[in-house]
Formats: sequence, structure tokens, C-alpha cells
Amino acid sequence: MARRDLTGAVNFRYLEDFARGDDAMIDEVLALFREQAAMWSGMLDPASEGWRDAVHTIKGAARGVGAFDLGDVCAAAEDSGAVGLDAVRDALDLALADIAAYAHERAIQSLRTPRS
Repeated sequence: MARRDLTGAVNFRYLEDFARGDDAMIDEVLALFREQAAMWSGMLDPASEGWRDAVHTIKGAARGVGAFDLGDVCAAAEDSGAVGLDAVRDALDLALADIAAYAHERAIQSLRTPRS
């Protein structure tokens, strides 16, 4: 998995600019997003009492990391109800795949960068 595998589901330039190039912050924010996504995924079920809260939380977090399409899909699901949960799960999967490819590429780059 490498940068070439990015689908465009996450605008990493937005995140990099927002973090002002602070690599540690970028890594931390993306790690938190991935950890919490595991929790949110279990709540994206129409039978789950908290699916609306999960969708709302994902919407804000997604927009914070630059996953604007995911944020928009979440907003649509908030308006349309549980019928939009499949689209949320699909968009979340795409965003997570992009984050994994981006993180992998960053890890490879850090190995190539000479340390002083």
C-alpha cells in the first residue's frame, strides 16, 4: 500500500496545512481517527440506538481530517435516516483505506529520510 493507492477520499493537503506540517500531530490525529472508527463502525446499524450519534460524530471527525466526502455522506444520512448507513460505511471504508495508504507512505519516507 502506497500513496499511489489513494482514492482521494481524504484531502491530506488540508490536514497537513491545518497541522502546519507538524508530523507528530498529523500522525496522532490520524491514529485517533482510525481507533475511533473501529468503535463507530459497530454503531452504524439501524438497530443500534446510537447510530445517529455515531454518524454525527463521524461527520465532524471526518471533516477535521479532510475526509469531506465522508462528512457529506454523514450529513445526508442524518437527514435521510438509517437508509443512508450503507453509504456511510462505504465512505468510512474508503477514508480508512486512504489513511492507511498515506500512513504507510509516511512511514516509508521516514525510513528514507537521513537523521542528523
